[in-house]
Amino acid sequence: MARRAVEQELSRERILEAARHLFITKGYRAISMRSIGQHLGYSHGSLYYHFKEKAELFYAIVMDDFSHLGLLMKQAMNQPPQDGLTSLEMLLIEFVRFGLDNPFQYEIMFMIRDEELLAYCRAEQSRCFEMLASMVAHYLKDSRCPEEDRPFLPHSLFLAMHGFISYYIQDRITFDEIKPAAIKHVQMLCRNL
Repeated sequence: MARRAVEQELSRERILEAARHLFITKGYRAISMRSIGQHLGYSHGSLYYHFKEKAELFYAIVMDDFSHLGLLMKQAMNQPPQDGLTSLEMLLIEFVRFGLDNPFQYEIMFMIRDEELLAYCRAEQSRCFEMLASMVAHYLKDSRCPEEDRPFLPHSLFLAMHGFISYYIQDRITFDEIKPAAIKHVQMLCRNL
């Protein structure tokens, strides 16, 4: 009965959000299950109803964040072109929006430097990039982009978006604050595709 009450009060989502914030602001190694529990106002034992260890908690964060980004990318690519933007431009803008509006998630997904933690992120980064590459290839099937450039284009587009996000994320600028510049950046990237 007590366990059920704790599970209802302390949701998996609340734990993930608190841990995500603490991992980014204080560093993975400086955070323990005990400190996450304290941050939430619960004993660390209550966290173990949801996660066996800190590494499992971190991996759950990574999986959730990449799943969310993947869903947003699919939605953007499946929308009809609007506001004078192509499907590809809408996809890239959605990627930028995600990064700027979810800085803690983006930093864990693409900017973490800890070698141990990178092992948790690499497979998901690869899956995300493959999804992006597939979407770009689909868009390029009828484009005038030279055939020899096409294999390199997804990586170049990703790096250009990542650079844009990385520049503005350090000051915690939201997408809405920089939206005209983000749209112009993406349009310039896609101008000759």
